[in-house]
Amino acid sequence: MDAKVWMYLAYLAVSIGLTMWVARALSRNGLVFLEDVFADSRLAGAVNSLLVVGFYLLNLGYVTVAMKESDPVGDTSQALEQLSMKVGLVLLVLGALHFFNVFALGRYRRGRLRQQATHPPLPPVRMLPPQGGPVPATGPNPPAR
Repeated sequence: MDAKVWMYLAYLAVSIGLTMWVARALSRNGLVFLEDVFADSRLAGAVNSLLVVGFYLLNLGYVTVAMKESDPVGDTSQALEQLSMKVGLVLLVLGALHFFNVFALGRYRRGRLRQQATHPPLPPVRMLPPQGGPVPATGPNPPAR
């Protein structure tokens, strides 16, 4: 086998290994964050699973699309340079996907917390008078007679 085939095999091994490691780490550690974001452990678990599947699809799709190298690989040093460029791009994609997910979920969490922080309206102190009639005393401080 020539250097280009070895480079492809090393690229696939490293990229798939990194993808699996990062997916497991994000899934395991991100579940706590998702439970806080959604305030429901069942929903957080479902979203966590969906995010992991999407993560695998996007990243492994990128790995396979970016695998082709049009330049010839003459020796081992060129193969290592091209391999490092490809693995570096995979890591950048992993980081970008992670940043986007954390940013989007953080915004969702802030909105949910903002909604929960609003205070419910206070009960009325007294009712509006009927058309042309006296004001009924229904509040905590009825008028003295």
